Amino acid sequence: MTGKCILLVEDEPAIRTMVVMALTRAGFETLEAGDAAGADRVLADRRPDLLLLDWMLPGASGIELARRLQKDDYTRDLPIIMLTARSEEDDRVRGLEVGADDYITKPFSPRELIARINAVLRRASADNLEGIFSAEGLMLDAQSHRVSANEQSLDVGPTEFRLLHFFMSHPERVYSRSQLLDRVWSRGAVVEERTVDVHIRRLRKALTPSGHDSLIQTVRGAGYRFSPDG
Repeated sequence: MTGKCILLVEDEPAIRTMVVMALTRAGFETLEAGDAAGADRVLADRRPDLLLLDWMLPGASGIELARRLQKDDYTRDLPIIMLTARSEEDDRVRGLEVGADDYITKPFSPRELIARINAVLRRASADNLEGIFSAEGLMLDAQSHRVSANEQSLDVGPTEFRLLHFFMSHPERVYSRSQLLDRVWSRGAVVEERTVDVHIRRLRKALTPSGHDSLIQTVRGAGYRFSPDG
């Protein structure tokens, strides 16, 4: 993963120095910002490969920034790892719901940080997807990375795209949360099974306006299934 560019948005100088040192040793190029406004200035000049984003920032919070980046075509596919002292489950889920790919609770070790970054970058670079899939007016073009319903474009995040691609290429089969983590997030990804539920919910939300959310079925006690005949 060396040669990748990481944007670190963190307002505490000591933590920023520690993280930059760890990233540099691991072979990453690092860009820095102390707040959301600084991040905007960096992003105006260059799009990094991954964003390390502190939750509590002066001015606009990391959550607000992540939510805004998800609405911008330029940054909506940018992988995000949240850095925060908030360890409650509801906080982790909230971070995932606004588009974060992973969540690291402070304090953390440089070794854990690098492992999490590499896991997310592996998932982001696994877009060697091919083919066009369709079901009941829902279409996914893997090459152009577009999803449409009844010929209307849908706004689907990168993780939801991979999840939908997997479902549409494996219809009528039930997959457990752990199987989906292995197939969609890649083996060794440092994420929890609850993460699957969060992204399933986000995918269904994206498919709701066109009425295609019902294609993704919950199979009680087993997992999830994509059923065009459902």
